[in-house]
Amino acid sequence: MARYRTDERCEQLKSEGYERLVRSQTGLVIDSYFSGTKIAWILDQVPGARAKAERGLLAFGTVDSWLLWNLTGGKQSAGAVHATDVTNASRTMLFDINRGAWSPELCAAIRVSLAMLPKVVKSGELVGYTSKLGDEGSHKVAIAAMAGDQQSALYGQACLSAGMAKNTYGTGCFMLSHRGSDVSEAPKGLLLTAACQLEGDSPQYAVEGSVFIGGAVVQWLRDGLGVIKSSTEVEGLAASVPDTNGVTFLPTFAGLGAPYWNPNARGAMFGLSRGTTSAHIARAALEAIAFQSTELLQAMKGSVKNLRVDGGAAGNNLLMQMQADFSGVTVMRPQVLETTALGAAYLAGLTVGVWKNTNELSAQWKVDRIFKPMISADEREARMASWKGAISRL
Repeated sequence: MARYRTDERCEQLKSEGYERLVRSQTGLVIDSYFSGTKIAWILDQVPGARAKAERGLLAFGTVDSWLLWNLTGGKQSAGAVHATDVTNASRTMLFDINRGAWSPELCAAIRVSLAMLPKVVKSGELVGYTSKLGDEGSHKVAIAAMAGDQQSALYGQACLSAGMAKNTYGTGCFMLSHRGSDVSEAPKGLLLTAACQLEGDSPQYAVEGSVFIGGAVVQWLRDGLGVIKSSTEVEGLAASVPDTNGVTFLPTFAGLGAPYWNPNARGAMFGLSRGTTSAHIARAALEAIAFQSTELLQAMKGSVKNLRVDGGAAGNNLLMQMQADFSGVTVMRPQVLETTALGAAYLAGLTVGVWKNTNELSAQWKVDRIFKPMISADEREARMASWKGAISRL
């Protein structure tokens, strides 16, 4: 049985031969993770919705579009702005990243009306002003930046040129490596996406890999198993044992993301014995986060030498050391971990003149701690082989 509402439609699109078109135009794979088939599902399921969409009476947008619409006055204002930026548009499975425009071919194939889609702007661009609210003395505020969370984090990490990469450790893990203006196809299993752009800039791109369950596995240890009371306790519990005592934990609760793209995979644990304790499981959970992210690095085929990290789980020193050990690359943690908000601020600041250029942004990036690989290449290879062997059993 399909796990998500539009899984069956995605399989149908694949059987109709659309994989190549989707890959070449959007940089994505056909998957229910993206919003294109979800829009079509709503249009088919809500009575009268498709007819209204075709007459221009319905609008689609991701959260950024909805916020922009409401901030600029919404339905109460004739000047309300319906727009999104290139990074958010590139995640819909409807946007041609080569042409920088919505794809008529994909909209027709997925059955989404072009009339309902937002205008696409640059990530750093003055798109409007907040509607005047409150007292007579209130001021309108410029809306000068919009960006998808991971592309914004890439910007906030000052990964502004080809070869620079970051990994965000949130509920999931999202690794992006900047590609510059290179729009050639991403390595197998990875995605090509639009990176943040300023008005007047040439198109910029990034290669992305997504892990669906990252920090969420720690939440499961807390809320599902009850072995910790707060997420911050996991590091101490995992560090209380020297290894996992043979336990391998696959936290694939929501399927496997990159580079496998298997929506039907489910979680599993291997190597349990009477000697297994909650500490071994906690350590295996942290290892799983690092193993999954290492697979993304490997799929990027050695193009990443240093990995900048952010997100809540990046504050876990044991996890960051595991990441350096398993991947064989230097992990660099900045002083500011909330880089998504920082990236949006950078984009807005450049747009309105707070900063003159991106060199000023790069100078603001400060390292908190560096983690270097501490295990041998042979041990690293053996650990990854064991992990991949467990994955093959799903």
